[in-house]
Amino acid sequence: MNEFLGRVRGWIRTASGLGSHDEEPDLSVSDRERRHERRSAWLRLAVLVILTLNLMLGEHSGNILVHANVLGGYALASAVALALSLSRRGLAWTGAAFVVVDALAIVALFHEHLFGSATALNPDHALTTTTFAIAFVLLNHVALRLRASLILLYAGLVLAGWISLLIVKGVIENRWNSPASAVLATDAALATAFAFAAFVTFLIIQEHGAWLTSALKLERRRLSLSRFFSPGIVAELQSGSVDLERRTAAVMFVDLRSFTHFAETAKPTALSELLVDYRTHVAQAVFDWGGTVDKFIGDGVMAVFGHPWAKPDDGERAIRCALQLSQSLIRWKRQRREEAKPALDAAIGLHIGLVTAGVLESGQHYEFTVVGDAVNVAQRLERLAKELDAVLVVSAAILERRLPSAEAVPWVWRDQVELQGREGVLKVAYLPRSSAWVWKSP
Repeated sequence: MNEFLGRVRGWIRTASGLGSHDEEPDLSVSDRERRHERRSAWLRLAVLVILTLNLMLGEHSGNILVHANVLGGYALASAVALALSLSRRGLAWTGAAFVVVDALAIVALFHEHLFGSATALNPDHALTTTTFAIAFVLLNHVALRLRASLILLYAGLVLAGWISLLIVKGVIENRWNSPASAVLATDAALATAFAFAAFVTFLIIQEHGAWLTSALKLERRRLSLSRFFSPGIVAELQSGSVDLERRTAAVMFVDLRSFTHFAETAKPTALSELLVDYRTHVAQAVFDWGGTVDKFIGDGVMAVFGHPWAKPDDGERAIRCALQLSQSLIRWKRQRREEAKPALDAAIGLHIGLVTAGVLESGQHYEFTVVGDAVNVAQRLERLAKELDAVLVVSAAILERRLPSAEAVPWVWRDQVELQGREGVLKVAYLPRSSAWVWKSP
């Protein structure tokens, strides 16, 4: 039974254009607008039923043709709206056009109650409950479009027509000082109540619009940050600041060997599959050790440990990540070969030093930026790995911190290393690709 009811609810949501809750984050602005139009078109049928009951059950004092014309016109407008929504066609102003039709239909019904009788206005005159209810039903109907401007358009037309009819009726009947004037006063009070309801609805939709704009901005920020940070860090950054700051951080570069040649000869599908698999593999390792992915540059991945917050164990986590990744990328290559897939060697460069890091906002896009000498050194150490036939090259600066994870590694040391494009020399250590050493996580 629950499964059946679930299917029925799903069918109703799909048919009415409501969509599923799971689809909400993926809807574009145009998709949301189309969904609102479809929902509005289907709900017009409910209003049509109310108008039909009003025609069949109400007392119209011989003015049944007025109600019949209103019903026919509304039915035609509803059919057009439904056809446009189902075909996903229609101009941008059609929503406003249908709101005008709704408002004019209400004014026509008010006109019938004020001028439909051949006799003079009498104290028993009053709007029928059904007609007055239809005005509020259509107000709610317009509100479901979640556009404050349409509320103003609908309520403005209804109130302008309603009050104008009351004034004209009072002038024609010349009954401002008669007992019947109490009836006009009652209608004016009802119009005031309608205006208040429309005003409250307008405020609610405006508040909803502000909330939605804020929520979408936060979601865009979250999605942008999730490209760089692990899920746990993203949650903490939602209410925090990631402005540019200078701090000490460990920077790691990962790159594939012979990728350029492979990219020139590989099929696009094979190239895409390898890059996605490789990037996912590297990013997951970085996130597992609390690092930040700065950027993907083709086959290159830049990661940072020590931002958005510097921690005492940044260097330790960075070296653990580099050691684990150097081993897992070797296994990754071996596994891909066993599966008859393209496989390439990878190399890693790691250094620690001062950087300037933070998130910069550029329009609708957030970009994580890390600059400084430590970035340049780490990138050149990764390039040096090719000359040394190494899987991992690290600077002495990070090993001088006496990190527990680095002590048992059979490093090969090189002094007085010159890095291209950088003055001075550097002492480095590397792990040869041919090394049989296997790192075990503590």
